[in-house]
Amino acid sequence: MSTIINTANAPAPIGPYNQAVLAGNFLFVSGQIALDAATGELVLTDIATETHKVMANIKAILAEAGLDLSAVVKTSIFLKDMGNFAEVNEIYGSYFTADFPARETVQVAALPKNVNVEITVTAFKA
Repeated sequence: MSTIINTANAPAPIGPYNQAVLAGNFLFVSGQIALDAATGELVLTDIATETHKVMANIKAILAEAGLDLSAVVKTSIFLKDMGNFAEVNEIYGSYFTADFPARETVQVAALPKNVNVEITVTAFKA
């Protein structure tokens, strides 16, 4: 059995998917980009601002499911330019206080809406 998770506090999906799906005790959060939920506009000022917006969107979806970042067990970071790795890594790391989740970071040729970073997470609901 699965439950669809959607919140107005994160951007609406831009395709045929949901913000997240709770399947058993696992929450699978779709890839988030730097879309502002209130305006629908991209926040692409710089890689730092973009990464913070992505993480805020993830936090909003987790909150809708009754979770926070401490429940995240796995993340995937997709970068348009691996040259941004150090800055994205520092910002991403600042959102976790202990027991970092498993993760991979890869450079890709392109991302939706030509953004620079997309992050997806899997969380465990105990």
